[in-house]
Amino acid sequence: MHAFGVHCYNTVRCSVIYNQSDLSPSGAEDEPSPPPRSADYQDQWAQASFVGIGNFPAPAEVTWVSLDGVEHEARVDIGAIFSDQRIFCRVPDSEILEDSFNGAPDIFLEINDRTIKVYMRAFILTKAEQIPGNNFSTFRKDLILAWSHVY
Repeated sequence: MHAFGVHCYNTVRCSVIYNQSDLSPSGAEDEPSPPPRSADYQDQWAQASFVGIGNFPAPAEVTWVSLDGVEHEARVDIGAIFSDQRIFCRVPDSEILEDSFNGAPDIFLEINDRTIKVYMRAFILTKAEQIPGNNFSTFRKDLILAWSHVY
């Protein structure tokens, strides 16, 4: 299982169909999407809002118009990108708390002008504090780029 989120930036129009559902961000399919608000915009992404998706439905069907007015269509095969069904993280296996992962990772599809990127983020419990002295920092939740393509 996984959760899925879609973010559109710098597009004239943007639409995403995944798991037989229209997951386009509100308004993105009918109006321009602005650029990201800051350089660290991805850090501001909340959890993926479409939850309980089985691994893995048919490819995501993305249609969008880039800022130069060119119409694009792409099929992004999430199942192929994550074919080994492993969790992407920056924590060495030896530092992960044994049997600690029991949730579904977030998978994000980002459309930004002519580029599509796919990311994974998972909540990973760690054996050690990630911020020394902070008992509540025994986890990582890194956003990992899994795939990217410029059209």
